[in-house]
Amino acid sequence: MTATPPTLAVRMLRAPRRRRPRVLYLGSVIVLAAVVLAAIFAPLVAPYDPDAVDFTSFLAPPSAAHWLGTDSLGRDLLSRLVYGGRTALIGPLLVVIFSTVIGILLGLWAGWRGGWIDAALSRVFDVLFAFPSLLIAIMAVALFGKGLVAPIIAMSIAYAPFVARLTRSLVAAERTRPYVSAYRVQGFGGAWIALRRVLPNVTPIVGAQSTLNFGYVLAELAGLSFLGLGVQAPTADWGAMINEAQSGVAAGQFLPAIAPAVAVVLVVVCVNIIGEELSDRIGGGIPA
Repeated sequence: MTATPPTLAVRMLRAPRRRRPRVLYLGSVIVLAAVVLAAIFAPLVAPYDPDAVDFTSFLAPPSAAHWLGTDSLGRDLLSRLVYGGRTALIGPLLVVIFSTVIGILLGLWAGWRGGWIDAALSRVFDVLFAFPSLLIAIMAVALFGKGLVAPIIAMSIAYAPFVARLTRSLVAAERTRPYVSAYRVQGFGGAWIALRRVLPNVTPIVGAQSTLNFGYVLAELAGLSFLGLGVQAPTADWGAMINEAQSGVAAGQFLPAIAPAVAVVLVVVCVNIIGEELSDRIGGGIPA
């Protein structure tokens, strides 16, 4: 009997995944590292105080004194861009850390215990999925006031179910592995197996997937600052800088708005490329 040729879907599943050019990944790492280092060492990198107002240089074009020009208050745009990276990056970083920790713990509990615990947590996750994270952040700002603290807490809660669902799927698959049964036969308790053996196996995959959340959170927090609900003036922040540059756009000065917008897009793209590359290397994904 001759073998039936595989269908197109089967051939596509068997085909090796096309890897993106390595230079793209390395370039993203270099760009992101440069942005992070510039934000960390902002006092050494920035040529001026980001809040210093120069009444003689309103919306000045790029020059030797101000490489990117100045904003509507005469503040050096490059300095504010460098300092703005601090608030623009620390918020998403905290959200990713908190949501990943919460999501891993809840997903581990649901996937390992199963039964009514898994069903109850799954229903809670479904309810949270119905509300966009940005809407939850706006509600938190309405309740607790403007700033960075309330959106960070709200988005951590909003993104935790995504991490928890992935963790639950991975843990549920690991629970049926032969090594888990071997540990049970040796007399090890379920909590020990879950925390000491199963959790280390799923954490790298979850961590790689959580990296992708960083870019989404950065864009959403920048949007909140643009709306005036996030970081408040005079603190430098990329989203707030775009909002402050609206008056300059009306006067034909586009650079004060374009520079922070490009910074947001550049970081988001670099983080997504790095996250996808890490997921490919680790072999991440939700198991069938």
